[in-house]
Amino acid sequence: MNRITQCLHGRGTVSAVMRHRHGDRPVPGKYLAFAGMRRPVVFWNVTDRCNLSCTHCYSASGPGSRTDSELTTAEARAFIDDLAATGIPLVIFTGGEPLVRPDIWELAAYCREKGIGTALSTNGTLITGDVAAAIRRSGIGYAGISLDGATAATHDRFRNCPGAFDRAVAAFARCREAGVRCGVRVTLTKENQDELIALVDLAHTLGASRFCLYWLVPSGRGSGAYERLQLDGEEVIRALALLYRKAKEIPAEEMEFLTVDAPQDCIHLLQSMERDGSPDLEDARGLLASLNGGCSAGDRVANVDPRGNVYPCQFARSPEFLVGNIRDRSFSALWNDNASPILARFRKKPPELGGACRSCTYLRLCGGGCRVRAWARTGDLAGEDPFCYVGKTGDGMAGAPSEEGSTFPEK
Repeated sequence: MNRITQCLHGRGTVSAVMRHRHGDRPVPGKYLAFAGMRRPVVFWNVTDRCNLSCTHCYSASGPGSRTDSELTTAEARAFIDDLAATGIPLVIFTGGEPLVRPDIWELAAYCREKGIGTALSTNGTLITGDVAAAIRRSGIGYAGISLDGATAATHDRFRNCPGAFDRAVAAFARCREAGVRCGVRVTLTKENQDELIALVDLAHTLGASRFCLYWLVPSGRGSGAYERLQLDGEEVIRALALLYRKAKEIPAEEMEFLTVDAPQDCIHLLQSMERDGSPDLEDARGLLASLNGGCSAGDRVANVDPRGNVYPCQFARSPEFLVGNIRDRSFSALWNDNASPILARFRKKPPELGGACRSCTYLRLCGGGCRVRAWARTGDLAGEDPFCYVGKTGDGMAGAPSEEGSTFPEK
């Protein structure tokens, strides 16, 4: 996760992060990425069922997805008990569409009772006024609503559902009326990249507190659409430059900008701040260095699917990445098992990688990017991330990494 806004406006953040790292009080959500603890944010796919069937869905969810093997309410509550005993700070309910699970409010309220923060990842189409009020009552603190276009034509084509755009936009108003903080989630592809600036402006108008840009990962239905939809290097650089500019223009307290699924984005961010002579550059370097190598998968992030399978992240949901199942062994036991070969590979810092990553001087900064993309392209978890464009485009980010590059953080 590349927190553009926090790095751009980072003065004071490093000291706050350090205080929370060494204190006993709960870590505020805005510092969780930098907290340095092995009590991960848990992305919990509570169901595979969804009222939509989106082109790029990483879990291949849809209206016909089976639910007969999903965790029961009793199993889900026992799982929450284990998370609470482990000190998990945040659970993100996702799917499928989590709002189609009948006991979602019970599970959210039980998390609150056990002292676990909660957030919701939703397509927004089911959020009526009553649902927004239920979100607030259940204790869910944030709703990330997907918008994959600034127009109905683009968004509805991605979502394969006429009217999805209008209902998602209306969900922001319903959440705002109910006092639920919400933000925009967009997966940027070749088919919606030209609407990025309009999407940012729309998100700001809707009162979104976050603009979270996801890059496509070859997982679920996203695998079949990956080569057709994925951006090339020049397109990625243009998008990052636009987000950087908008993050400077829009006050941090109004909307936060971040990108997900490409830790190497931080290289562009630091180089942009360096070119601008940003007074926040040193703090930004410190924040990014505190991540100890980019990707959070298997360390600061965990995924549990509807059947209780545990994976390093929500995009690494293939048999090769399976850590175990909470029906056989508790999540806490699985997550803290130092003998787990999968978790050991994801947690090794610095990682032992091949390809261009092996000799890149930015390796300690980005950690080699996304391991899921590397595995999908090469069949090797240690392969290079094909979505990394450092040294491969004509932008400042493209210059061949150098040992003397001042962007590289000191140990």
